[in-house]
Amino acid sequence: MEKDLLKIIEHFGVNNQQRKLQEEVFELNEAITIFQQGGNLKYDDIEEEIVDVLILLKQFFHYYELNNYKMKQIEKQKVQRTLERIESGYYEK
Repeated sequence: MEKDLLKIIEHFGVNNQQRKLQEEVFELNEAITIFQQGGNLKYDDIEEEIVDVLILLKQFFHYYELNNYKMKQIEKQKVQRTLERIESGYYEK
């Protein structure tokens, strides 16, 4: 899979895939908004948009040879910080 993802990003170029990522994130946001407003969308539509975003993110992950372990540690820290902020009242509902 990694080779396929690299082949895609190298074929289209980083700049084009960055624009594509922006487009897909917008589409995901739009799908969630429509769903939340009771529009004519299903969970399947949201799942498909999430997969589109994930595929592009994975392309950048492999292209930049990012460290999965390090990213998992950062993810844990950010989740923990958010939970601590919620508990302390930092964020309003």
